[in-house]
Amino acid sequence: MPIESIHHIFEEVTYCVDNLKVRGLVMTPKKDVKRIVIYLRGGKGQVGKVRAARMMQFANTSTLVFGPYYRGNNGSEGKDEFYGADLNDVTVAIRILHQKYPIADIHMVGFSRGGLQGLLTFQDLPISSYIIWGGVSDIYLMYEERVDLRGMLKRMIGHPKKQADAYQQRDALAQITKSSPPIFIVHGGEDKQVGIHHAYYLAQQLEEKGTTFRTFYQMSEGHIPRPFALKETLYEIKKWMTDVEKNKI
Repeated sequence: MPIESIHHIFEEVTYCVDNLKVRGLVMTPKKDVKRIVIYLRGGKGQVGKVRAARMMQFANTSTLVFGPYYRGNNGSEGKDEFYGADLNDVTVAIRILHQKYPIADIHMVGFSRGGLQGLLTFQDLPISSYIIWGGVSDIYLMYEERVDLRGMLKRMIGHPKKQADAYQQRDALAQITKSSPPIFIVHGGEDKQVGIHHAYYLAQQLEEKGTTFRTFYQMSEGHIPRPFALKETLYEIKKWMTDVEKNKI
């Protein structure tokens, strides 16, 4: 259905990645674009799909927000490989947007499944920062804690021991360096979908590597914060973006 907005134009767009037509949702400000937010969705298929209301949370009147659907989802061609070739759906989109708006700051937000999607792509892209929100930081931890998802992981990736190479390719933490863009870790202490130990482990690894990062934990909140806590979360995320842009990080 059409989406009406005073300050933005919403459009479903199609772009070419690996000879596939991949789709996504973009909200473009009617004013000049000064900031771009790439929203990396969680879930798979219709679970956690890109929604306009979610994207609008990150925007102001000069912010463009884009959410890739990933291949194999919502009319996109191809097959979702769960951190495989679908990573290209992220990198290609960002390079296109950077070419179109070369002076705009670009921030990636990876939520849940999108957390690792971002960690596997953010380092070699023209971005200002990466925000991982309730996000998976380690594929091995995901396999261990989500017994209910092991069947899906075995179908899409394989077993961590039998298909060790496939899991190693999805080990984002091994690729992060001291010079990687700054990271903001946001997580809820009562998160049952992605345990907060994902955030703790990521912070520990970044500390050891000397990577610039900041954390924001809400210990009484779950995977999605309650309304009053969500307001605080979004405030901190936007403050982080502004601080990065003003070289306060």
